[in-house]
Formats: sequence, structure tokens, C-alpha cells
Amino acid sequence: MSKRLIHTQGYSIVAEWMQAKGNTAFSFQKEAWQAYADGYSGMIVAPTGFGKTFSVFLGVLIDFMNHPEAYKDGLKLLWVTPLRALAKDLSRAMQEAINEIGLDWTVEVRNGDTDIKQKARQSRMMPDILIVTPESLHLLLAQKGRERFFKTLKCIAVDEWHELLGGKRGVMTELALAYLRHVYPDIRTWGITATIGNLDEAMEVLLPHTDRKKKITAKEKKKIKIIPVFPDEVEVLPWAGHLGARLVYQVVPIINQSRSTIIFTNTRSQSEAWYQLLLDAYPDFAGLLALHHSSIEGQLRQWIEDSLSSGYLKAVVSTSSLDLGVDFKPVDTVVQIGSSKGVARFMQRAGRSGHSPFEVSTIYFAPTHSLELIEAAALKEAVKTQTIEHRDPMVLTFDVLVQFLITLALGGGFKEEDLFPVIQQTFAFSEMTESEWRWCIDFITTGGTIGANYEEYHKVVRREDNMLVVTSRRIAMLHRMNIGVIVSDAMMRVKFVSGGYVGMIEEYFISKLKAGDKFRLAGRVLELVRSKEMTVYVRSSSGKAITPSWLGGRLPLSSNLSYFLRQKLALARNPDRSEKELRFLKPLFDKQSALSHIPAENEFLVESIKTREGFHLFMYPFEGRLIHEVMAALVAYRISRYYPISFSMAMNDYGFELFSDSEIKLDEDQLREILSTDHLMDDVFTSINATEMARRKFRDIAVISGLVIQTYPGAQKSNKSLQSSSGLMFNVFEEHDPGNLLLRQAYMEVFNQHLEEHRLIATFKRINKSTIIYKSMNSYSPLSFPIKVDSLRQSLTSEDLNTRIQKLQQSGVRSPKKRR
Repeated sequence: MSKRLIHTQGYSIVAEWMQAKGNTAFSFQKEAWQAYADGYSGMIVAPTGFGKTFSVFLGVLIDFMNHPEAYKDGLKLLWVTPLRALAKDLSRAMQEAINEIGLDWTVEVRNGDTDIKQKARQSRMMPDILIVTPESLHLLLAQKGRERFFKTLKCIAVDEWHELLGGKRGVMTELALAYLRHVYPDIRTWGITATIGNLDEAMEVLLPHTDRKKKITAKEKKKIKIIPVFPDEVEVLPWAGHLGARLVYQVVPIINQSRSTIIFTNTRSQSEAWYQLLLDAYPDFAGLLALHHSSIEGQLRQWIEDSLSSGYLKAVVSTSSLDLGVDFKPVDTVVQIGSSKGVARFMQRAGRSGHSPFEVSTIYFAPTHSLELIEAAALKEAVKTQTIEHRDPMVLTFDVLVQFLITLALGGGFKEEDLFPVIQQTFAFSEMTESEWRWCIDFITTGGTIGANYEEYHKVVRREDNMLVVTSRRIAMLHRMNIGVIVSDAMMRVKFVSGGYVGMIEEYFISKLKAGDKFRLAGRVLELVRSKEMTVYVRSSSGKAITPSWLGGRLPLSSNLSYFLRQKLALARNPDRSEKELRFLKPLFDKQSALSHIPAENEFLVESIKTREGFHLFMYPFEGRLIHEVMAALVAYRISRYYPISFSMAMNDYGFELFSDSEIKLDEDQLREILSTDHLMDDVFTSINATEMARRKFRDIAVISGLVIQTYPGAQKSNKSLQSSSGLMFNVFEEHDPGNLLLRQAYMEVFNQHLEEHRLIATFKRINKSTIIYKSMNSYSPLSFPIKVDSLRQSLTSEDLNTRIQKLQQSGVRSPKKRR
């Protein structure tokens, strides 16, 4: 570090304060303070628990203490965070440091949970530091006279940038930063991120066209200890979800030997189920165990976070709602139920334990079926080699842009010729053409081609001075109520008949229930009394109850993890002594080898299985459920070109099944052609209903762009109503306005997100370079069995499913001869 900062008063005060608390600054923190003092913007990359927050926050304090004359009364530091849950904890930590250092700065939070009176007071007089979400920042930009909020601003910090990057909230952040940097060119911007695969690109998205910028990476590494939880015996024919419940008796002692534990699940329904499993297995957890997910009432979630932080609670069963940086120092153990499906997510969750620097983060991996132990081995390899996923930034999201333009028009207006180059400075819209910009302006002023005759779409007015502004109070109110890009499936409030709020449940789940039916939410058994408008009225109950399923619950397998998964499976025939997971699974792999084959890295396995039910074709790309869903439709379509045959399909993260009551006759040449890369995306487009998928994507785009209003004062449009309204618009645009940019965006999102076009093409290229191993059998193999169970799960009740699985397992325990 340059001597000039070390010898300053500000640096000395902060160093003495840290020393008094028994800490010394890390080299990356000192480097960040110096870079800030030298006028740089930048990005900090450091592991969880090493004080990334202080690397920026204290840099601003040091600069203030060294140059107080350069700072004016008002907002000095704007802190953007992706989660409301982080804001309160951050605010407390910052205010404590400020008070101990001896400054009179105030730190406040502004988000959806902030009291209306406090927001009004902030609008009159901003605190020195304000912590906001991207949505709250846009709401500030939508206020008239917004200049008064930011005129004294020195620095914007974007926390957990990796979480925002790759989604539309990241685009929201890009747009807000571009506008503020244009109006106030001296503002410095600093991003804070955990390690991701594309750090340079992440910095370029955050700081495009910024000359004075630095990427500062901590040399310190976080040690992660991964401990698999082995079942008592190997399931030779495994199926998803079954083993997890049996492992509860091995998870109980892990919780008991720890001071406090977070048990991570991947879905809300899985968290509800595990909360109950743990209480049933060990009733003494009552009062010491809590449940935390995004559908639980906000005040209860806050109490749980505070109680875990204080050590009052022994353990919390959680979804990704506790993934990010809330500083739970007492947590010394993390348990992951089932695979996290991604390396970055797994490391983030592991980092919640051993949160202090140089502590080892301990994470236990409890598989939900035997095969997931291969994913444990794959995760170990990925963590060891630091092979972490990329977060690909979104581009040309015109729904976010038109929302932002109305926001700016609402907060005082803008001139289109001045704003166009500002928007083009962002990574997201750097490729936008002048005609596309013109389209966006027409869309907000006249409603575009279709909206010209409908006054409700003429949201922005051009004044005589060429300023674009919003003049309608109704449009202003509805826009402010609907700012944001998170379009959830319609959620219904769950309330007791006697009063009191429980949480939220999706409309589609409740629509399947009738009065008297029981379901679980927030760890309680609730009986449905009635539902009225968007509220579900319940009473407390007991006994058997349904665990709700939430749409979009299953996480997709990342490409990095799928790579290591194939690598570990190839080693399964002769596992190294250090590969405990693979050695444990030897009976399963022996069974797979006896019945079929274990594919090497340069092989692609196809199994043709004939059973009493019919004919099954299984393929194993190991690329995740989403890719397999597309591949199954494509392969079925290509087979149908040889001869007419109808299929039902099932898939998991390892492979997919095509099932028919007619024999699937394929020779190896035909199979090679079915798996070829020729006309790949054309065939994909024909094999799936891309138009229907785009229509569903368009629902979200229509809400974000303001074509369809989701939230009205005191009401929310139902899911069915939203789909209906946006579907009608989609049809009209398809027929009468095919060049509509929002329509084009819907198809682009289908190809880039659902179909994952680049990954799909790469998968087929890999398969084409591989040797195809084509096996015919009369019995399910260990690889095919969990896929078959998933297909049965869709049509059978849980009791019938268990009976059917037992019969299939018993018939599969004998090793029948392979078909010739």
C-alpha cells in the first residue's frame, strides 16, 4: 500500500478501531481503501466471511475522515443489496462500526418492509448511508425531484453482484447505475462478489466504459470440508426422495453435536417435509427448530433470523432464502439435503458455517437417493479445482428498459436524444440499434403499432420542451406499485379465520383443494375453510396433511457439475481408494455393469428395456432435467420420422425415458442419425411447441413492460387472468405486429433460458464424438430406475407408488439375462 494512505488520520483511526476489536485488515481490504482514495471504481472478489463489506464501507469512511470538506450533508453512500434479509443485518453492523469509530453518520434501510413514515422522513432528509434493493432504487428514481436524493452521493456499492448478474434485476441495476453516473459523473461504483467463473465479464457489466477501475481479489481462500452422510446400506435400485427420509436419524446427531445448524433444502416443499421429519424423529427439537422459506410471513422470518443469530435456536430448515450473506456467526454446521445442483450454490451454502476468517466451513451432504453420492464426489472435485459456474449477463431485455423509461418519465422526465447514448453505455443495451430505441419510445408514448387506438397505453407525454413525462396520476400510481422484474405465480395470503397471518401459497395449489382438506405451511397443519379473492382462510388442525408443491421448485443441474458427474461415473468401475463415495456405491455399479454398462467419458449409453408395461428407451446425457426435457421431445420427433409411434416421456438430471406400448425398432445407424447435430435447432423448434413456450414467457414480459397490470390497490390479478390477458396480446402481436420487440424477446428467452441453446448444441456435439453403447435388457438398471419412478410419481398416489416401487425393486433384484 502507498505510504500516503497509511499515514493519514482516517486510516489510523480505522486501524486502531480494528485493533481494539482484535482484528487486522486483510491485504485486499487495504488495497481497496487505497484504490478508493485514488479515485478508482472497482470490484472486490473475496470468500464469504472475510469482510468484503468493510473493504468498501470503511474505504468511504477513511476518505471522509481525510477529506471532510469534500462531503456535504445528505446521502454519501448508497448500498444496493439483492435481498431484504441482508439489509437489516448490514445496517446494524455498519451503524455499530460508525458509532465505535466516533462519527455521527446514520445508516438506514429502504425497501418494501420499511415503514411509510420513515420513507417520508428519508424523502425530506436522506441518511448518510442508505441500503436499498434494486427495486427500491428504481422507486427513488420514480420520485419527483429525485435530484435532491443523489446530489451529495459519493459512492454506490453493489453487494452480492454475482446474485444480480444473469437476471433482470441485474439489468435494473445496470440501468440505474448508468443514469446516476451520467447525471453525477464523479460517483464511484464498487461491486462486491463471491467467486464466479467469469469475473472479468462481471466487472465489465458493472463498470462499462469506466477507465479508472480495478479488480481486487483476496489471496485468502476459504477452506471447505465436505462430509457425505452414508446410508446404512446401498439402494441398488435407487429412487429420488426415498433415502432422504431414512437419513433423518443420521442428521439428528449432527445437529445435536453442533451449537447451531442450517439444514438447506432445494425446495419449499422439501423444507416443510424435513422440518416435520426432524420433529418426528427427535421431539426434543420442539421450540429449538424453525422453518425458513420465502412463503413464510415476513415478521416470523425476521424472528427466526434473529433467534439463529443470537443462538436461541438450535437449527433452521431452510431453502435458498438463507443462502446469502446474513452474518450468522454462531452457525458452525451446514447440512445440504440432496444435491445443490450447482458448485457456486454449494460453496455459498457451505460458507454460512465457519463464517469467520480462517475457520473451516463444514458441510454435510445427505443424499436423497444413492446415486446422489456421485454428485457429492463431483462437488468435491469441483470445489478442489475451483471450477465455478459462469453467470451470463442478460442482453436486450426490452421489457426492463421500457419499465425504466416510464420510471424516469415519472420522476421528472428525460429527453430521448440525451438518454439514448446513456442506455447504450450499459452492457445490456450496448448492441441496441437506433430503430429499436425508436420502437421503445413509441411503445411508451403511443402504445406502438397495436396500442395507438388505446389511451391506457399512452403512458408518457411529450411536452413542448421535448421532455418526456408522465402526467396521469393513475398511470403514476399503478407504475410505482408494479416496479420490479420478479413476476411470481399468483400468491394467495394464508390467514387464520380467527385472525393472524401465516404466509403465502400459490393459487394453483389451492385451486386443487376443497374445504376440509389439510395442508402444511410454516411447519403447521392447516385445514382449508374457504378461499375468497386472493386470501385463503384456515384453522389449525392435526393429522395427515399434504405438503404443498411450488411451481419451479426443482433446480437445474449446472454444466460444470454435469461435467464432473460424468467424470466420476466413468471412474466408478475402478474407484481410487480416496473416492469413498464411489467405493460405497460398488454394489450399485456392479449391478449396472451386470445388467447394462457404465459409460466412460467418451461413451454415450442408450438402454432399450422391454417390460410387461411396454417398451422403454433410456438415454443418459447427464446434462440436467431442463436439457433432457428438450432432448426427449427432439428424439421422439426424430424417431417418429422413421415410423408413426407415440411416446410418454420422463426425465431426471441424469437421463430421460421414452415409453411406448409399441416396440421401438432402432438399429445403430438410425440411432446415430437421431442423435446427429444436423438441422438441430430446426428440429428442436418443430419438436417442441416453441410458440406455446414463448406465450408463457410473454406473460412475465407483459407484466414487466406494463402491458398487463398485476397489482392494483388492494388486489392482485390471478394467475389465470394474467395468462389470459397476456395470451390474447401475444396472439394479436403474432398476427398483426410480428416485429414487436417484446414478442421477439419472448422467443429469445425461450431459446437462451429454457432450451439453453448453446449448452444443447454442445451436448449433441459431445455425443457425436462419443462411442454409442446400445444395450437391450428385460429389467430396469440402477440408472434407469429413478427415471421410471419419476414417471410413475405423476400418475399414482403416494401409497400406490410405494407398493408399485416395491414390486419393481423385487423383480429387479434378480439379474435377468440381457436381451439378444
